[in-house]
Amino acid sequence: MPKKLMKAIREHALPLDETSIGRLVEEAGEADLVLLGEASHGTAEFFELRAELSKRLIREKGFTVVAVEGDWPSAQQVNRYVRGLSAYSSAGAMLKASFVRWPEWMWANREAEHFLQWMREENRTRADGEKAGFYGLDLYSLYESIDEVLGFLESRPSYGVDLNKARKAFSCFEPYNRMPEHYALSAARLTDECIGEVADLLASIRVREERDGNGTEGDLDLKMNALVAKNAEEYYRSMLQDDAVSWNIRDTHMAEVAAGLIDHHGNGTKVIIWAHNTHVGDASETSMNRDGMINLGQLVRERYGKDRVFALGFGTYAGSVIAAEEWGLPFERMTVPPAKLGTWEGQCHAALGDDGVLLFDEENRRLFSGWTGHRAIGVVYNPEFEAYGNFVSSRVGQRYDGFVFFNRTEALHPL
Repeated sequence: MPKKLMKAIREHALPLDETSIGRLVEEAGEADLVLLGEASHGTAEFFELRAELSKRLIREKGFTVVAVEGDWPSAQQVNRYVRGLSAYSSAGAMLKASFVRWPEWMWANREAEHFLQWMREENRTRADGEKAGFYGLDLYSLYESIDEVLGFLESRPSYGVDLNKARKAFSCFEPYNRMPEHYALSAARLTDECIGEVADLLASIRVREERDGNGTEGDLDLKMNALVAKNAEEYYRSMLQDDAVSWNIRDTHMAEVAAGLIDHHGNGTKVIIWAHNTHVGDASETSMNRDGMINLGQLVRERYGKDRVFALGFGTYAGSVIAAEEWGLPFERMTVPPAKLGTWEGQCHAALGDDGVLLFDEENRRLFSGWTGHRAIGVVYNPEFEAYGNFVSSRVGQRYDGFVFFNRTEALHPL
């Protein structure tokens, strides 16, 4: 198997250059949803290439939505900035003020700053209905989203959603000092009535939207923050009980947000998603499937059809990365050790010895569909133990529609 895989990689890989980047843009541009992955959250090259591909997809292929693995309220500050509706003097200042939850460096970094400044400048040349937006897919912002919902309804008494009902629904969360981990520990005490009130509030917001149409970005913001509150509650309630259940709630939420963005912006909306490979690459083609886990990539393929989705994985053989030894600790610049020969990244290195691009189609997918360990580094990372927990067994040719391999990578640059 290794020799056959190496041979297939060598024969089908393209050098990573302007020509192959153009090929990626053309292939991805045919889809309605383009999912751009990353093997870690702290690698400069992943950010930079995703930014380059996104710029070209926005300019050349009509994509108008960028949705990322980040919290909705923080990303809305970015959205206002790139649309020219923010008073911040620079993208860097905006990012430092908007992303304050750990790991803030995941978005408050130089690579993101450069891309978002480009989005702002690009939008200045576009009419309001053609501007590209930036949105958050994640659900960690339980309390921030509650504040956003209440603030919206308080400032718009004629909106048609009962403010007192909203306050009552969210009163369940008040005893936990705005700390979701305390809520997770105590959630078993909540009554079904309390949990149901949050779901009812979201339903009433949706009814109002269906009655009056999709409306403004403010209407979208209200609906999505209410959705975050509902799904975050369920996520934190489940996270201490079953890892697979909480994971599935989170990725189902991401898919629901993506669908909500498409519904809001209308048929024909083309969406770029930035998220980790573990969210982007179809989980049904990995060992995650055996553990009962689904993910965003799998869900959007099932909902919209494989022909409308283009998933691009990213990987590295060795280099450096920003991560932390434990959740909540200060970030460090860590060494990423060379991948072992039997892994996907080890095979790419042995076959190419340099950066490369693979495009999977109906003719060549089978050559890359054996089970292989595929590197995945999170915000928490310990290089000494990576062989035991940082490789996901995958059928790479089925998991993605294309793959970008970097032989050596560097850590990104936090602000």
